Amino acid sequence: MKLLKPAWVNHNGKPIFSVDIHPDGTKFATGGQGQDSGKVVIWNMPPVVKEEDEKNESVPKMLCQMDNHLACVNCVRWSNNGAYLASGGDDKLIMVWKKSGYIGPSTVFGSSSKLANVEQWRCLIILRNHSGDVMDVAWSPHDAWLASCSVDNTVVIWNALKFPEIIATLRGHSGLVKGLTWDPVGKYIASQADDHSLKVWRTMDWQLETSITKPFDECGGTTHVLRLSWSPDGHYLVSAHAMNNSGPTAQIIERDGWKTNMDFVGHRKAVTVVKFNPKIFKRKQKNGSSNKTSCPYCCCAVGSKDRSLSVWLTCLKRPLVVIHDLFDKSIMDISWTLNGLGILVCSMDGSVAYLDFSQDELGDPLSEEEKNNIHQSTYGKSLAITTGSQIPNTIIENPEMLKFQQKQQILQDGEHGAAAHRETQAPKVASMVNGESLEDIRKNLLKKQVETRTADGRRRITPLCIAQLDTGGNAPCTTPTALAGVSTQPKLEPMKALDSRFTERSKATSGITGISHTNQAAAEKLKDQNATKESKQRDLLESSSDSEEKIVTKSLSKRKVETDADLGEKRKKGRPRKDARLMSVSLAVQSQVATTSEKELTCVTTPALTLRLPTPASLKSFTVQISSDPSMYIEVENDVRVVAGSKISRLKCNREGKEWETVMANRILAVAGSNEVVCVACEKRMLSMFSSSGRRVFPPIIMSSPISTLQCTGYYVMALTAAAALSVWDVQNQVVVVKDESLQPILSGNDMTVTQTLLTQRGIPVLSLSNGKAYCFNPALSTWNLVSDKQDSLAQCADYRNCLTSQDAILCSGPLAIVQGRASNAGRQAARLFTMPHQVQQETTMAYLENQIAAALILQSSQEYRYWLFIYARFLVNEGFEQKLREVCQDLLGPVHRSSGSQWESRILGYRKRELLKELLPLIGQNLRFQRLFTEYQEQLDSLRDK
Repeated sequence: MKLLKPAWVNHNGKPIFSVDIHPDGTKFATGGQGQDSGKVVIWNMPPVVKEEDEKNESVPKMLCQMDNHLACVNCVRWSNNGAYLASGGDDKLIMVWKKSGYIGPSTVFGSSSKLANVEQWRCLIILRNHSGDVMDVAWSPHDAWLASCSVDNTVVIWNALKFPEIIATLRGHSGLVKGLTWDPVGKYIASQADDHSLKVWRTMDWQLETSITKPFDECGGTTHVLRLSWSPDGHYLVSAHAMNNSGPTAQIIERDGWKTNMDFVGHRKAVTVVKFNPKIFKRKQKNGSSNKTSCPYCCCAVGSKDRSLSVWLTCLKRPLVVIHDLFDKSIMDISWTLNGLGILVCSMDGSVAYLDFSQDELGDPLSEEEKNNIHQSTYGKSLAITTGSQIPNTIIENPEMLKFQQKQQILQDGEHGAAAHRETQAPKVASMVNGESLEDIRKNLLKKQVETRTADGRRRITPLCIAQLDTGGNAPCTTPTALAGVSTQPKLEPMKALDSRFTERSKATSGITGISHTNQAAAEKLKDQNATKESKQRDLLESSSDSEEKIVTKSLSKRKVETDADLGEKRKKGRPRKDARLMSVSLAVQSQVATTSEKELTCVTTPALTLRLPTPASLKSFTVQISSDPSMYIEVENDVRVVAGSKISRLKCNREGKEWETVMANRILAVAGSNEVVCVACEKRMLSMFSSSGRRVFPPIIMSSPISTLQCTGYYVMALTAAAALSVWDVQNQVVVVKDESLQPILSGNDMTVTQTLLTQRGIPVLSLSNGKAYCFNPALSTWNLVSDKQDSLAQCADYRNCLTSQDAILCSGPLAIVQGRASNAGRQAARLFTMPHQVQQETTMAYLENQIAAALILQSSQEYRYWLFIYARFLVNEGFEQKLREVCQDLLGPVHRSSGSQWESRILGYRKRELLKELLPLIGQNLRFQRLFTEYQEQLDSLRDK
């Protein structure tokens, strides 16, 4: 190992807060304090690495200096393709820089010396959204997103393909957010803040996956930055500034279960930055040694306020190297070269240090075959390892297709910067695998692969990002990594140089408490029920009060226990237990069910197949929150005494500080509302509806039986009665959408309860049952339709990840996503996918995607229909299903010569069908196998446009 400290890399005595090496290794950027502004400098790398280049005056040291930031720059980060540089500073701005086409030196603004810019970098765009200092920025693995965090307690996700579009703002931290890191497979982003928490967010829906606080509870003082890092295999997340037994540590968090059992310890002061080497290594085989397979491991560098740096290999108990007093002040940032052998470190004292390692010290990077083996055993089949000899060439038959291919290439190059290996002469003829070009396959699966050459001319290629190494018997090694292997070594001797060791926590702590609850249907009792029906007749005893339904059945106690368990689970999942009267009614069964007496907490099947659902208890007063944004809640007070001893009930609605109230003659049992309608259920089976200002819409509706559940969405009102009858009304147009529809087809014959109700924006009622299935009622067909089944094997086996684009990573929200749950099955069935025959996997995936499209249509969910339609189309293109693809295109094109009597609808769920087809054609054009199909529909669209 060599240690170099180039004195010429400086900010004129001012602090350097960030450093980042360009992916091609030829340059690096620093960010920090300038004279009267923030400063970003791009430096030449060869003078750092080679002494002869440093002494050669013809080799420039500084390439460009940018002083555009109005205040100190806290972070600089290169995009993964190297085309862009992002910088964030105390001026609340993020600037994205791109190299200018102009070539020629220019003097640095404000300098009186010979200081000149060798390269010209211009500010492409300024991103404004944060209301405080920007502390960290991070590009996603495939440069689709740029994340930034700030002292305004937020994380902003920018669409890097469409700056300055904001995809999401992540709110949840209660302190200054000072660090970001992406999971290398793009499933998560983690943030760390001064609120003593580390939060992991899902990129699928940008919701919080887990919040980890235990390792940070003891942390007292603060650090300027909290730069955390994810391991290149994706299996471990390492945080900055944690504590263990009053000692500073870098906490290791396992992706599997977010366990916090291990940490890097030994630094005397708080850890400010951790950075994983981008390579995955294996032990270097020495001459004459056996060819015994070694376990892959990772390498991590840790910097601290104690001015020391430690470098760890996860296969060793102690750090590989510890350098004390490397700087005069705290270490602020660390960056590895892409070949994994060099590391740059910067300090608040305004200097940088470069460490040069050898392969003898770190090990051998994994070969492509080894990485693919791990990739296969972790994620399933990988198309990237298909050899060229297995793939036939396809000839482009038609000039329009050739133009389209060239146009696509130009667009792709424009989005991702200049390609390193672009052919500029003849257009490339793509090769195909399962309907997808080899080039596309490589771009999808090897987006982070970058080739560099060492001084001796050897090629070095960045390894693939891998989720984890816990691969069981299929992996090269059965031990997850040496990190996990440490648990078998309870006694670890401290290293004398730094009192460093790699230990387990004395008490295993988990960052999140998982709740799993599986509901199963009891369908096997059908014969017994039929026998019971023939032998005995049971009477339903109904009391005179509509609010007190009593049911006499021998199976009551058993069913009551099951229902109580269901309600207990629902309370665990976010319902307030302290005051059951105050809660949201947006997604689930209304809160009044939770207050029902024990005798009513059941859904039973009588011999006459009479169904009964629980009804709300009659309460003296209760409050229901309708929505939090805008703030809207309803207060109910029953038995308000008035003159002559008579009683009334009062209802008060508060919306963003504006109140209205009304009174009723009968006790109020349940309420529901939206921004447009408030619905009230009273005793004597009366249902009243009011406008958003409190005006009665029409006289009370008399229901056939007491209300069990109420729900409102927009102008639609849904009522579920105790007799298991469903009704939906359109209040604005004063029409019925669903009238007294029985739940018997979906509830009869099983001991089931309704666990969740949902009313879509288009007035479609959706019910989730305790057996994990969800149904919607289709008014047009007058049928119950199954839209979700959590035990569905198709959903568990479908593999369509290669049909998802970076933009699709955000699962669009809608009723289908709500009832199915937002969790993705990606990786969950890895072993099953790997061993499943390709044809079976193909069939299950196609069936699942077709089910999703049909469910989105029946729910009239336009966003979800478009989302699944495009995934389905990509799947058909990739797998080569021409007949189904042609049918999809024909449905969207419709009749070209349309008569006045034609019944064809030009729109579907608000989308113009031909516009959807126009968007689908570029997907079809990516596969040369379908060039005739592409040309056929392109010409028909052109002819329609010319008419």
